[in-house]
Order: sequence, then C-alpha cells, then structure tokens
Amino acid sequence: MTPIQENRVFTYRLDLAYEGTDFRGFARQPEVRTVQGDLEKALSVALREEVLTTCAGRTDAGVHARRQVVSMTLSRQIDDEGAVIRSLNRLLPPDVRVHRLSPAGKGWSARFAATWRAYRYHVRTEPLADPMHRRLVWHVGVPLDIDAMNKAAALLVGTHDFASFCRAAQGRSSVREVREAQWRAEKAGHLTFEVLASSFCQQMVRSMVGWCVEVGRGRRDASETPGVLAARDRQAAGPVAPPQGLILWEVGYGESREGRPGVE
Repeated sequence: MTPIQENRVFTYRLDLAYEGTDFRGFARQPEVRTVQGDLEKALSVALREEVLTTCAGRTDAGVHARRQVVSMTLSRQIDDEGAVIRSLNRLLPPDVRVHRLSPAGKGWSARFAATWRAYRYHVRTEPLADPMHRRLVWHVGVPLDIDAMNKAAALLVGTHDFASFCRAAQGRSSVREVREAQWRAEKAGHLTFEVLASSFCQQMVRSMVGWCVEVGRGRRDASETPGVLAARDRQAAGPVAPPQGLILWEVGYGESREGRPGVE
C-alpha cells in the first residue's frame, strides 16, 4: 500500500444480531457457514470492495448474539450509512441483521477497544420442553436451587485463572476478570444467568453455567468452587452447557455510566 492509499483508509463500526443455530460460529472457516463469512460476503457486494472484519467476541457454533460489534476498514468513505444498512439486510439471510453502521477513529478495533462483554444464558426447568423455545434455551427439565447456584456464581466473580472453565488453548492465558455473575428467576420454570467480564476464553460461560447447574441439582456444592478454580483442570468443573441457551448480550466501550462501563 502506498502512502497516498494509506491516508485513504476509513474505519467503521457495525452492530449486528444473529440467531446462531445454523452457523458454525462467528469466525470464518472454509466450506462451512459462519456469521463472519456471510457478513463479509454481503459487505463486499454492498460496498463493492473486499471487506474483512474484526469482532468484539467470537461466538461458538450455535451461540447467538443480541449485540455483536465488528470493525472494518474501507478505501473510501460511506456517504449514506442508512442506505448501506438497508442493502446489507437485503443481502443477508434472515438469521442475521445489521442495526447500526457508524464511523470510528482510525485504527479503532471492536476487539481491542472493548472494555467488557456481557452474556446471558437461559435455562428452563419445567418437566415438559416447549418446542417453541428449543433453539434459545437449555431445557434441564428438573427443579434447580437458585440460591445455591448464586453462591457458586459469586465465588466466580473476581480475577482468577479460569483454566478449569475454558477449552485449553496452547500458550494463551486463561486469567480473566469476572465483574458480575448472577442467576435470576424470570418466571416459573425460567432462569437466566447474567455474566459480565473484561473478556472470556472459549466455552468459559457455558462451563460456568454447567457448573452452576450441577450445584443447583445438588450433585456438587457451591463451596467446592474455589477448589475447582484452583485445580486448573477442565474435568474438575464437570459438563459444559449446550450452546443454544447462550446469547452475547452486549459489548461495552468508553466511560462508566450508572456504575457500569458505557454502551456506546
């Protein structure tokens, strides 16, 4: 790239949502359908140049996003952002929708500028599964002790080595700062886990959910949580929750707002 071309690089932020059931995760992969693959194909058609994106947080196969954020660089400025959004949503399949397109500072990265990510996980406990929710919840089908689950979740808050709750990644640190982790009863038979951290390693939220559900079923005790963390062994935390109940809820950037980092 010549110096003249380099000066004509424009950075943009894109906010989107997707229902992840039919995707093999966010990150592009050859010969399988991914969110990034579909998005970059639509962007390249709509903007008439090859577009590569960087996301705030990679989601696994079957995981959804209410508010994923990506960044991209273009060789020219977008004149009508609303028209591009409309074009993208015509080009994209119905399980992906773009909600926002806005200019960002040169070099801005959706991944590295993010100060926190928040996820929610939905669990249903009624005996009979509702087929209308099968793509969006984990149907456990038995009563759970939410108080015990919250005791376990509270012990996961703080800066810890989460190796027991992450898929092993050679040479990568599994130390993370979890700022909030709480179970809430939405209504009879429906529990929601909310967790917020600076970042997450692969399968971390689903492993946390799996551990808490084991506690809620009475198979393990919340007091074991520090020992599970100290073990730094994926087998210590028990089964991983399935992907369909997990949603990337929002990503935070910028200054604090009402005690929580801002959502721009």
